[in-house]
Amino acid sequence: MSSEPIRVVVTGAAGQIAYSLLYMVAKGDVFGPEQPLILHLLDIPPMMGVLEGVVMELADCALPLLVSVIPTADPAVAFKDVDAAFLVGAMPRKQGMERKDLLSANVKIFKVQGEALDKHAKKDVKVLVVGNPANTNALVCSHYAPSIPKQNFTAMTRLDQNRAQAQIAARLGVGITKVKNIIIWGNHSATQVPDARNASVEVNGVTKSVPEAVANDEFLKQEFLETVQKRGAAVIAARKMSSAMSAAKAASDHMRDWFAGTRDGEYVSMGVISDGSYGAPKDIVFSFPVQIKNRQWTIVPGLQVDEFARGKLDITAKELLEEKEEAMAVCAAD
Repeated sequence: MSSEPIRVVVTGAAGQIAYSLLYMVAKGDVFGPEQPLILHLLDIPPMMGVLEGVVMELADCALPLLVSVIPTADPAVAFKDVDAAFLVGAMPRKQGMERKDLLSANVKIFKVQGEALDKHAKKDVKVLVVGNPANTNALVCSHYAPSIPKQNFTAMTRLDQNRAQAQIAARLGVGITKVKNIIIWGNHSATQVPDARNASVEVNGVTKSVPEAVANDEFLKQEFLETVQKRGAAVIAARKMSSAMSAAKAASDHMRDWFAGTRDGEYVSMGVISDGSYGAPKDIVFSFPVQIKNRQWTIVPGLQVDEFARGKLDITAKELLEEKEEAMAVCAAD
């Protein structure tokens, strides 16, 4: 085992997503089977009793890699010297709530967490925002942590990527690992753009492009797109609760790839600070295909974006610019 344990914080630690995520992290799915961990669990004061139960269960899992667990309601304790942060806790959207209200409630949460990261975390901390609106929450968090590189703040679109990959694998009747390089562009919202045009699939030992294998352009432009965009709502309708297990798995995939790197010729989707690639506006957190090496991501250049996708990219970019404007107005008013 690597002797030095790393410190990992999970916020919203008494919640549904964390309940699945903590086990994945603590048993070594994310940082590897040799890496000991100290888990920092942050939640709000009324949840401390519930969190105590989670701490008991983590102990009862008897996990070899788990060195210790620190439950707290204090951001200064939660973010102290952390190497990785899963920001899961956020204000959920309630019925009849306007996006503006949701944004302003979340700006307050991510301002506190950004400031705590800035003061207490390691400067090379890797931050993944899962709590929605994830892209804009990541932007706000980074804004309040100026001493940490902007590149270290990311938003999760891996759940959308995993959903899209599963849809294509099912459609073609192949195993999930046979489908590679599906992209999610833009916002983690209903405007996201799932794109299988640059993806490849192996069918009966032969690798071909997904559009060629599917041989149904209408499906890729409509049914596939809509299924992925609306999948979260479909799970809520069926389960009466949100998609917690799959969200936790996606968070674990995202952070694992960030720490371990992507395979040659493969890329993954992450919400990252835009440099203007593919005509996306600069300085918003936008989901791009990225390759990762030595814990640094780079946006994959030179992929084909056809006219259909271009129109969709512009819509999701416009939504992200509006969210940024609303969030920054709340920041300025503070």
